[in-house]
Amino acid sequence: MRRGWLRRRAAASLLVLFVVLVLNFILFRVMPGDAVSTIIDPNFSPEAKARLRELYGLDKPILQQFFIYLRQMLTFRFGLSFLSQRPVWEELVSRLPLTLVLMGCSMLLSAVIGIWLGIKAALNRNKFAEKFVLRAGAVTASFPGFFVQLVLLMLFARTFRIFPLRGSLSVPPPAGTWALFCDYAHHLALPVISLTIMGFGGWALYVRNLMVRVLNEDYIVMAEARGLSKKRVIYGHAFRSILPPIFTILLMSLPGLVSGAVITESVFSLHGVGTFLVEAVSGNDYPAAGAAFYLLALITVICNLLADVMYGVVDPRVRLEEKN
Repeated sequence: MRRGWLRRRAAASLLVLFVVLVLNFILFRVMPGDAVSTIIDPNFSPEAKARLRELYGLDKPILQQFFIYLRQMLTFRFGLSFLSQRPVWEELVSRLPLTLVLMGCSMLLSAVIGIWLGIKAALNRNKFAEKFVLRAGAVTASFPGFFVQLVLLMLFARTFRIFPLRGSLSVPPPAGTWALFCDYAHHLALPVISLTIMGFGGWALYVRNLMVRVLNEDYIVMAEARGLSKKRVIYGHAFRSILPPIFTILLMSLPGLVSGAVITESVFSLHGVGTFLVEAVSGNDYPAAGAAFYLLALITVICNLLADVMYGVVDPRVRLEEKN
């Protein structure tokens, strides 16, 4: 039963990924403009233009182009970028560390702060702590992300000049490993803070609701009756029981965090995968844009599949309901 359930989930994920690949291929063929117009000089001879089309495989029939595209996507050989004339994979790898650091730090901080506030709110019903968490969650969810980031940028980068206004490193970059690391962290501090501000409220509300429900369960009352310390009851029993849904939500929030990184990197002019995607789309760099969209879709499908698997492992009723 479990193997059949996993196979169905994996097959559905592969189907979604295939549909994304097909739509990705069609999208960049129906967009206005010539796919190689950005790299073909008007003064090029017809022979040179034909050679460039042959180099990028644009002289072949559309079906053959599709199979070449599928092979490139599945083997992560995305070809050459129209704009930089460098392999797309090298461009992505050079920008990936910044995006991973940005996503990882903001996700960790927002989750830790939100979980801590959620637990405090659940333990202080109808008190200031709970009211603060509820209002903070509502406020952070009511503003668009880019608006919050622009306000922080204008306030702390232009008005008070606490943080750099743009970029991932100073120009020229400082000498020395430690100085380079500090400069890098200084440029990433405000983007991470902005994502943390926008993310901790949702975590706090979610954990607060879970803890309120769990604290009223019979096994928590029995643990308290046995004379266990309050700290052990809260973290050893109540919080431990809500870890599976927390991990599941963590996996399901990763795709949204990736899309948020695209906006964040654009607002703060960071040298990451998000700005690479925006530059590729605006510059009609089809190989680069297609590769970036494919990687985002792949991350989304994998995260959703892992979330489904974790739900099925934690709660067998999910598998039983699907079978019925």
